[in-house]
Amino acid sequence: MTSDKVRGAYSGLADVYIEVLGSLGAVHPGDLAFVEGHLGGVPGPVLDLGCGPGHLTAFLHSRGVDVAGIDLVPEFVAHARATHPGPRFEVGSLLDVDRPDASVAGVLAWFSLIHLEPDALDDALAAVRRLLTPGGVLVVGMFEGAAVEPFEHKVLTAYRWPVEEVARRLARTGLAEVDRLQRAQEGDRRPYLALAARA
Repeated sequence: MTSDKVRGAYSGLADVYIEVLGSLGAVHPGDLAFVEGHLGGVPGPVLDLGCGPGHLTAFLHSRGVDVAGIDLVPEFVAHARATHPGPRFEVGSLLDVDRPDASVAGVLAWFSLIHLEPDALDDALAAVRRLLTPGGVLVVGMFEGAAVEPFEHKVLTAYRWPVEEVARRLARTGLAEVDRLQRAQEGDRRPYLALAARA
């Protein structure tokens, strides 16, 4: 899935997405605790890659984290800047972040890797790994399934992943799992996973 295709799909639905999913009220309290537990105390800057409307970036900022949000979608970044004046927000791709190697202590990639074809995930994780300091932490959220398979997401095709396969991909990139969270289907919300891993 090209960056242009992802940007175009989300730009066209930005207002709806922001209204439905762009607040902390749309996030499971246990997910917020997981994110804060692994990124709340890191000794250095954090990047929220694929930050969307910026609500999780703002959440981390409210916990004293030196965090910046990056997203492909200009409408999301404009909303984030207007709604959350504390953190820094910029338009950009998580696959090509303009930061030096080993310059950030933490990365949040919360459902921002879901549209990558399976053979592109390793390169994306390597791009994240490049940014992290030794001991730096990645927290990633993805849809979970019994096999790696595409499905028709409301915006554009996304992928489900078995949690063990995501852990293997992280390990292959030099990121060791330190914690995981899995949530079963709940209403319209599909099963998903979150992993925390350390460089």
